Amino acid sequence: MLEFRKPELSDRSWVMGVMESSGDMACEYCFGNLYIWAPVYENTIWEYDGMFLARDGIGDPMYLYPCGDGDKKAAVNELIRYAENHDGARFTMYCLTPSNVRELEDMMPGKFEFTEMREFADYIYNTTDLIDLAGRKYHGKRNHISYFKNNHDWHFEPINDGNMQSCLEMNKKWESLNREKDPNEIDNELEAIKRAFSNFDELGFKGGVLYADGEVVAYTLGEELNSSAFCTHIEKAYASVRGAYPTINREFAANMLANYKFINREDDTGSEGLRKAKLSYYPEILLQKYRAFYKG
Repeated sequence: MLEFRKPELSDRSWVMGVMESSGDMACEYCFGNLYIWAPVYENTIWEYDGMFLARDGIGDPMYLYPCGDGDKKAAVNELIRYAENHDGARFTMYCLTPSNVRELEDMMPGKFEFTEMREFADYIYNTTDLIDLAGRKYHGKRNHISYFKNNHDWHFEPINDGNMQSCLEMNKKWESLNREKDPNEIDNELEAIKRAFSNFDELGFKGGVLYADGEVVAYTLGEELNSSAFCTHIEKAYASVRGAYPTINREFAANMLANYKFINREDDTGSEGLRKAKLSYYPEILLQKYRAFYKG
């Protein structure tokens, strides 16, 4: 019997174990990301037959596809029964990868209707590409970074107890400059960011801070997806500081993520500007996502 509950810090170890064995690259399965956004999206989790199950309870509830090595058909059937008893809406799973779709259709042919969720597709890069920025296609990125480094007394350092407050203060200024775009989303993100910094070490987060002339102009943070991939959850920089965004991206990868083969920089939320920016780094993998509606 499923009994979904709020994620706790003590859940991280077993969820990470499931992620490592599955090799899944989708950002939705990152425990830290799920944990910091849990109050916003009413995320709950459960372990079933050694698998990781998660439920998004905001609005019409949706479920992640079961992650792990157990009996996934049995898990999906349990989720269907749970949804029938608790949700009052058609059972729906979200952010399935192409391999998830194939597996589900093989297990339960014709039982689900699939629709693409392009705005949730993950941009996954070769770490060496983000560090080296080699070739003509990255010429613009190198120019912006050179401008930043040549025009500022700058340095990069890992996020630690001594600079977290400076990052939060920078984030507050960034919010005031961007608040009119979507005030509600800004408020929700701030709560997630505060939760991230409050539990930084316990969640196994890594992050970096970029300084220009003694001031924090950018910071970023994320967590390990598995031993070969890192997932960047938050990246903030002042748009008015030329080169701050590409510099924090490059320095974080070079100084702290070189041991990972891939960096997942998550989705574009459907934003045209963000999509253009993420495509301009030439992802090795554009991990498509799908919604699965149960036909009954």
